[in-house]
Amino acid sequence: MQFPVHALAHRPLTTGAVAELVGLPAVSHVSDSLDAVDAEVQRRGWCWEDSLVCESFRTADQHVLCSDSANPFGDPDARTFLVFGELYPVNPHDESMANGSWLYGLMDRWQEQPGWSGRRPSTGQDCEAVLEQAAQAVTEHLGAPPERTFLSSETVMAGPELTHRVWRTPTHALILGQTADNGPYGYLTHLQLSFTPLTCGPDLPSADDEDGLVSWITEHIDW
Repeated sequence: MQFPVHALAHRPLTTGAVAELVGLPAVSHVSDSLDAVDAEVQRRGWCWEDSLVCESFRTADQHVLCSDSANPFGDPDARTFLVFGELYPVNPHDESMANGSWLYGLMDRWQEQPGWSGRRPSTGQDCEAVLEQAAQAVTEHLGAPPERTFLSSETVMAGPELTHRVWRTPTHALILGQTADNGPYGYLTHLQLSFTPLTCGPDLPSADDEDGLVSWITEHIDW
C-alpha cells in the first residue's frame, strides 16, 4: 500500500452524487438535440468539460462525468463513469517518466477544481483512503456492501495495486476503483465510480476468480 505516487487530487464522493449517477437511466428522456441536452445540463447545475476529460460533463458536485453517449439522460444503455480522484503514479519500470514534471501541469487542472484537494507526494495508502470513503457513500446509497472486493492493478497501465469493489442493481453494475485516464499520454489514473448495464458482460465471476473479475470489469468500463 506504500507504493509511491507523485501526486493525488480528489473530491470526496457523496451519497447525493452516487444517487444522481444511479438515477440517470430512469430520468425522463431528453431529446438528443444539443439545445435540449444543454438545457438539461444547465438545469442540473452542470457544465460541459473538455479540459479534464474530453467530451464530458462537470457535475454540480464538481466531479467529472463521462459517458459513451452524448446524452446520458434517460438512456438505460449508456455507460457512464464519475471521476472523483486523479493520481500520477510512479512507474518504477520507466525511468523516463520517473520525474516527469510536465505531468504536474495536468494534475494542477484537477486540483484547481472547486472543492478538490491534493497531496504531493502521495502513496497507495492515501489512494485507498479516498476509495474507502467513496465505498461508504455507495454502500450508504444502495443499502448493501459490495458483492466483490479485491486488489488489482491489472486495469491500469501503471500505478499501485488498489482495491476494486463491485455492486449490482437489477440492471446495472457499479464498479469502484482505478482505471487508466486515456487522456494525454495515457499515463495518469482515474479513481472513479462506473455505472454500466449488466448486459456488457456475463454473470459476475466468483470471488476467487481474479482474472475473470478483471475481464468482467474491463468489459463494463472500457469502450
